[in-house]
Amino acid sequence: MTKTVLLELGLEEMPAYLVTRSMDQLGQRVADFLKQHRLDFEKIETFSTPRRLAVRVKGLADRQQDLVEDFKGPSKKIALDAEGNFTKAAQGFVRGKGLTTDAIRFEEIKGEEYVYVTKEEKGQTVEEILPQLTETLEAMTFPVSMHWANYRFEYIRPVHTLTLLVDDKLLEARFLNLESGRLSRGHRFLGQEVSLASADSYEADLRQAFVIADPVERTQMIQDQIRDLEELHGVRVEIDPGLLNEVLNLVEYPTAFLGSFDPKYLDLPEEVLVTSMKAHQRYFVVRDQEGKLFPHFVSVRNGNADHIANVVKGNEKVLVARLEDGEFFWKEDQKLAIEDLLPKLAKVTFHEKIGTLAEHMERTAKIAAYLADQIGLSQEEQADLARAATIYKFDLLTGMVGEFDELQGIMGEKYALLAGEKPAVAQAIREHYLPNSSEGVLPESRVGAVLAVADKMDTLLSFFTAGLIPSGSNDPYALRRATQGIVRILDAFGWDLDLRELQDAFFQNQWYQHKDEILEFFNARIEKMMDASINKDIVRAVLANSQFKVSSRLLAAKALAQAAQAEGFKEAVENLSRVFNLAEKAEVVEVDASLLESDSEKALAEAVNGLTWSEDMAANMQELFALAPLIADFFENNMVMAEDLAVRANRLALLARLRQKASRLAHFTLLQTK
Repeated sequence: MTKTVLLELGLEEMPAYLVTRSMDQLGQRVADFLKQHRLDFEKIETFSTPRRLAVRVKGLADRQQDLVEDFKGPSKKIALDAEGNFTKAAQGFVRGKGLTTDAIRFEEIKGEEYVYVTKEEKGQTVEEILPQLTETLEAMTFPVSMHWANYRFEYIRPVHTLTLLVDDKLLEARFLNLESGRLSRGHRFLGQEVSLASADSYEADLRQAFVIADPVERTQMIQDQIRDLEELHGVRVEIDPGLLNEVLNLVEYPTAFLGSFDPKYLDLPEEVLVTSMKAHQRYFVVRDQEGKLFPHFVSVRNGNADHIANVVKGNEKVLVARLEDGEFFWKEDQKLAIEDLLPKLAKVTFHEKIGTLAEHMERTAKIAAYLADQIGLSQEEQADLARAATIYKFDLLTGMVGEFDELQGIMGEKYALLAGEKPAVAQAIREHYLPNSSEGVLPESRVGAVLAVADKMDTLLSFFTAGLIPSGSNDPYALRRATQGIVRILDAFGWDLDLRELQDAFFQNQWYQHKDEILEFFNARIEKMMDASINKDIVRAVLANSQFKVSSRLLAAKALAQAAQAEGFKEAVENLSRVFNLAEKAEVVEVDASLLESDSEKALAEAVNGLTWSEDMAANMQELFALAPLIADFFENNMVMAEDLAVRANRLALLARLRQKASRLAHFTLLQTK
């Protein structure tokens, strides 16, 4: 017979962005707990609202599987003393298994006898085990947490209720000072405390208290209500997935409604309107059938439709205040001159350990100029880049960006165009912030892409120099995101620049330090971009190659993964690994043709000299692996460490020459072929 189990924790309102993540974490921890305790189950369902996290286990076995497990201990000669008594080693071994020496038997393995014991453990019932389920609650981790009352224990928010049901039976359990009970809190304003009758009736019980516990159902309600509003008013509502998830986790009983604002505010830049609605008020943007902004918005109330007209008016009033601010700053900022704002950047701190924004921009401009030369930007592009690098942070001193910091760069582009700057310069000002997330959109222009790389590169190098290096998951200055942005831009634009050479050039400026750590940091970001299906040894081998180029490393990993599926891969890699190891002893890589003695030696030397190098990593790999028979023949017919020191040095030089070329693809000794 199977059981249905419900675990619910009632809390104060959690931050919206953490609700879904916390729900998923609890579900995974419960699943791990059940597997660890040998309890079979059919499926796990998770629930969440701003004020609760819950997990329901369906088809849970009514007791643990019985455990029968054999353990091997010390050898007989260690387990018994001269008188045939069990030694302390044997006694300690069985004690650790919860047994006595009576359980010991001896079994022979390869001519020697060893202690063996069998541990049998009768499975407990779920009622005996599940009270320990609160261990999963204690183990939860959160990016932000707090303590309250007299507790030293920290949690995401103060905890108020705990429920643990097996079917319709309440189990006794404890978390902090809470004893498990049937009461769960209903909607803060519309509902009362509700008694949970059973694990299966969870959603129905809470619905009576105006709580929709299933986030999937709550999402569908919001989407359906928005579609109804679209049909009723003949408009289109932008349902941004991120905003939808945030709104979902702000409400327990959703009711969507349509509000409006004065059409005069449509004269503001669209980004100001959208930011005011989405980022500040969590409103969905409304457009007409042609896609133009409409003077309306959709919001979602945490409650039912009672007195909805008053709710609409209140939300409209709040939005108008925001739009009034936007209108004021839009007009006032246009009175400012870019050249008047630039000197003020010398008084704005980039970071107290790094310096001012003006100093950051100066270093960025130098990096950008160097990159432009390496990439081969045209003279016009270089001129646009130089101008953009001189002014690209000016909008941080405008009133609009001061009030709506999400618009930095966006307003810079608009104000730059109004000030008569070239469109390419204005576009670069906006694009230097891109990508603004790990999967965010990339710059479209070459000028903007170079400025984005340069700005992020100086940020990375400067913070590392100041010792502000991310550790673990802690990354307060978003340096991983900046580095990922550099890697993605270089790859997307096909700029196969060697990051090691770039860094060496930048480090000629004595300001920068920590070279090795930065390259490791880049490697971690490049690895993240590699196909997750590629074996780890291939990833390691490619990341250790001699060329620190983003696109080359990504393509080499893919090519090597494909080659690993082909016949002859094992032999080719083993031969190349031998080449790499012996080449370590070489002092030069120049081969003296007059010292080549055997036909196999001459054939390999000719083939190595003929190796080409192109952007097609698969072709490079194929050409290199085609040398496998020649390498095998060379080792078969030649003594590398010959007695003649000149011949020995020449053969080592030949292998070093081959390694020099092959290492552009991967460090082959790191590949596993077993």
